[in-house]
Amino acid sequence: QVQPVESGGGLVQAGGSLRLSCAASGRTFSRYATGWFRQAPGKEREVVAAISWSGSITYYADSVKGRFTISRDNAKNTVYLQMNSLKPEDTAVYYCAARFSFYSGYYSSLANDYEYWGQGTQVTVSS
Repeated sequence: QVQPVESGGGLVQAGGSLRLSCAASGRTFSRYATGWFRQAPGKEREVVAAISWSGSITYYADSVKGRFTISRDNAKNTVYLQMNSLKPEDTAVYYCAARFSFYSGYYSSLANDYEYWGQGTQVTVSS
């Protein structure tokens, strides 16, 4: 079983950038589709971005398109979320989730499809 571990969160001013990392412990990440989700206080968890284990297919929520980029380096067992032009409404706890797949092009935007979750990292964007 793989255990995602997030890092890279913090406090940033509006318009700034952060890069989140999701490292896998326990097993190689290379056959796991991965998603980034976030949850703000009083709101439901929502998808931010997702990527197939091959890295060839990506998905973005409309709210982050053009500002966030998801990528992965399977040799380093790490998935990244580059966040640019951050807005106060991006403030949330960001979670990394993974799901094993035999299909290299598989990805999902649905939280219920993911088997393994990290503990989350806080991102706070000040206005």
